[in-house]
Amino acid sequence: MKRNFNVPRQTSFIKPEVQNPFSHRLNLSIVDKIKIAIMSVTIAPIRMILAGLCLLLAWPLAAISVAFLSKEDKQKPLSGWRKSLTRGLLFMGRCLRFLCGFHKVRIIGQMAPASEAPVLCVAPHSSFFDGFIMFVGDALMSGLSKIEITSIPFLGTFIEFTQPVLVRREDPDSRANTIREIRRRCQSGGLWPQIFIFPEGTCTNRSCLITYKPGAFYPGVPVQPVCLRYPNRMDTVTWTWDGPSAFTLLWLTLCQFHNYLEIEFLPVYVPNEEEKKDAKLFANNVRDVMAKCLGCPVTDHTYDDCRLMVLASKLEMPMEAGIVEFMKLHKKLGISYDQLNKYLEKFHSIAERKSKSITINEFAEYLHVPQSSALEEVFAMYDRDGSGSIDFREYVIGLSLVSNPANTENTLKMAFKLFQKENDYISEEDFNTVLHNAFKMETEEIHKLFEKVDSNHDGEISYDEFKNYATKKPEYAKLFTTFQDQTVENGQPDKTKSE
Repeated sequence: MKRNFNVPRQTSFIKPEVQNPFSHRLNLSIVDKIKIAIMSVTIAPIRMILAGLCLLLAWPLAAISVAFLSKEDKQKPLSGWRKSLTRGLLFMGRCLRFLCGFHKVRIIGQMAPASEAPVLCVAPHSSFFDGFIMFVGDALMSGLSKIEITSIPFLGTFIEFTQPVLVRREDPDSRANTIREIRRRCQSGGLWPQIFIFPEGTCTNRSCLITYKPGAFYPGVPVQPVCLRYPNRMDTVTWTWDGPSAFTLLWLTLCQFHNYLEIEFLPVYVPNEEEKKDAKLFANNVRDVMAKCLGCPVTDHTYDDCRLMVLASKLEMPMEAGIVEFMKLHKKLGISYDQLNKYLEKFHSIAERKSKSITINEFAEYLHVPQSSALEEVFAMYDRDGSGSIDFREYVIGLSLVSNPANTENTLKMAFKLFQKENDYISEEDFNTVLHNAFKMETEEIHKLFEKVDSNHDGEISYDEFKNYATKKPEYAKLFTTFQDQTVENGQPDKTKSE
């Protein structure tokens, strides 16, 4: 009969409504393929050529406006004849948007002036076409940009003209300097262009709003939430980590007769005193307002989940295997990204079929023990959804809540005492006796495991050798305690308490 046991099931670790916000798939019908084929040899090439000409015509305007600016001038908003060139670039930007098929952009709500909302918070961020928001108002907006981008030929000139807040990632004071610069511009009374930010920090498939980065909320200034929607029958704009390439999406977008974009400006969000002191609270509250408007859930996914997806791909696993809702695990369990990196590599070594989950057979093989009631119980503690397999997220939570807490000095001493008899070491005979009785292991399997634990190959396992091996595989600790509990429950004497 299967034992009833308590398994940690905190509701705070329930799986998110959206499992993978970083994946996008295009399912093209035969009609779609025919239309794309026709457009690819007719309209799309013309659009591409005209868009290139538009950029070539816009570049001299941007280059002239930033020419011969001193370092001091770059610390001030553009004025005079330089600023007057903004209208020409706005026109070129709108032409570019039109040539990409966005013939009419629907605006909902009203855009607040820079004096009322110096920062625009734009989400969800799902495409390079999101940048078209720059051409909505009467003036170009500024964004956040790595300083290296300004040195890129051609593109760097356009970026420099928008006077972005430049981020120097190699500078240890980068965050403080960025916050200081945003605050300085926000206190100019609307002289500087509005700053638009994509607080999610990476592209998603718009199925949810992931964790907002708090950087732009540290200044504690009013922000205007801006919601983006692409109500197109075929989604050719979503550019994610797991999906079509940027050029593929660009070409497919050019092959559509019309592309629709909705931009909804919500009321300006003025932070209260508590939010001014807590940027994360400010960011989360703004996200909640935008999620309600969009009618979508929020999750604790972050850019670090994307990095784990890339690592999973390098390990020849499905990319979605690395998605764990990093921010939630970090907040609840204190796990760092570097730890998750190591856990994923370990998870990959267990899931030998290069799948995104571990079966109980693979779990047993990894621990070099056969299946038993004790192993099944430990496995069930990891298998939080009762699916019969353990995904990477369940594995991380299981290690943190089940195995690592059990992997204490007292547990290891108890387990070592269980194996040894009269000596201060474990002989292979003692090792064989316990494992055969406990897990019905064969002699050959026990010998292989004994050699792994006996690091100096002297035919004896000292406590240090036992501890060193068990520490590398904390799953053993819970296996030891579970077996011990079962032994006592079945009425057998507890050898570790015999003295």
